[in-house]
Amino acid sequence: MKVLEAHDITKLFPGVVALDSVDVAFEAGRIHCIIGENGAGKSTLIKCLTGVYEPEKGEVLIDGQNALKNKALFDKVAYVPQEIDLFGYMSVAENLFLPYEKSGFKGLVNQKVLEERAVPLLERFRIPVKPDELVRDISVSSQQLLQIARATVHEDYEVLMLDEPTTSLTTEDTQILFEIIREIQADNKAVIFISHKLEEIFQLGSELTVFRNGKKVAYSEIKDIDIPWVISQMTGRKVIQDQRYCSAKVSDDVLLEVEHLTGERFTDISFHLKKGEILGFSGLVGAGRSELMQAIFGYLPVYSGKVKLDGEEWKLGDTNYSVKHGFIYLPEERKKQGILPELSIRENISISVLEKLQSGIGISRKKESELAQEVIDTYDVKTPDSDKAIQFLSGGNQQKVIIGRSMCCEPKVLVFDEPTKGIDVGTKAEIYRLMKELAEEKNIGIILISSEMEEVKKCSNRIIALYEGKKAGEYDAEADKEAILSAIIGVNTKENQLKSE
Repeated sequence: MKVLEAHDITKLFPGVVALDSVDVAFEAGRIHCIIGENGAGKSTLIKCLTGVYEPEKGEVLIDGQNALKNKALFDKVAYVPQEIDLFGYMSVAENLFLPYEKSGFKGLVNQKVLEERAVPLLERFRIPVKPDELVRDISVSSQQLLQIARATVHEDYEVLMLDEPTTSLTTEDTQILFEIIREIQADNKAVIFISHKLEEIFQLGSELTVFRNGKKVAYSEIKDIDIPWVISQMTGRKVIQDQRYCSAKVSDDVLLEVEHLTGERFTDISFHLKKGEILGFSGLVGAGRSELMQAIFGYLPVYSGKVKLDGEEWKLGDTNYSVKHGFIYLPEERKKQGILPELSIRENISISVLEKLQSGIGISRKKESELAQEVIDTYDVKTPDSDKAIQFLSGGNQQKVIIGRSMCCEPKVLVFDEPTKGIDVGTKAEIYRLMKELAEEKNIGIILISSEMEEVKKCSNRIIALYEGKKAGEYDAEADKEAILSAIIGVNTKENQLKSE
């Protein structure tokens, strides 16, 4: 039975047709996956299906009724956003049941009753926290699962819509989530699952709809298709899945030397990075990869050890020094830490080199616009102009702007922390090509932190594995995948391991 339908949906923005006459339907007891490149129209469709946007043309039907004329019907669609959207200084139980009136609470809310009602929900979603804990004190994985649990509190929901729900989850928590989704499916709810991870879609989905350039371009039962078919439908071209992107021009010159570094969440780490090399860091969430790079960058403290760049002693604890001397860190949380969302693309690019754009007592708008256009052209940023607010770009295009901005600072070392998080398979290939070009043509040393083993192996010349804040192994690009996996989960293996220098 169809519980949610969109007929002939068209949504326009200035200069852009975001959705072009889209028809799609979702049935109870089915897991309907939606996929498409960044900017394909998925987010716009979500907002039309949840009542955030009203389309210029078409209708949204919920249980056969026009929801655009009766907005209360949208309450039957439970939506879980990709970004964590919880109240950090409120308890787990409070976050679960807000707003209280929709959760069945009348008048004053009894905290004890609230916490008692939270217990079975936490158990069902396998969230290992107490109801009275503050959300800010629980893990990111638990926060993500809590968001999903919150969406199902209102028992009259008929559709659960999940937007990239596994982005912040560990592998173990992802499998827990999949078990929960199947339970929800068994309760005869319709599940809409939006993901860029093809392996998840094939593991979980019943059916698949593909979007490209604002249009629905394909639909199929999952059992009738394979990954190459999905990629070709998404991109309109063939993408070679097993293509390698490691640098072919690694110098013998050591660029970065890290000796016995100890800091927050990592202990006694030593490694080196050569000019023109892509060095991958693999490990589970919490292994200390990001903290290690943030410490070298100057954002987190270093307790002991030393660093050299180009043979010179490195000043720790000063991010301004790092940027000025060529060490640039591109953060995992792109939207929170990588961009200034309310500012334009032009302003997001120019902010890193304002001194170069000065004219008299102010900033030259002409120089600023020329620089922004150069970045847009060089890195193929999809945008009508540089004055568009960067928050309205797709994740992949935001990442290109961040890379272009970093290159304006003439870096020697670029750290890419989960650079393709939330990015589609076609744009991933573009980011990989950019890293390879920067290493080979600019002689930049690149450090790649990624939770995706295939990504690390596809792009890296060498791979360093971390386990619980310690170096667990060093491997060449041809190393056996199982050997690296053994290292990152704490199982000792010497097979394919290089001698650390």
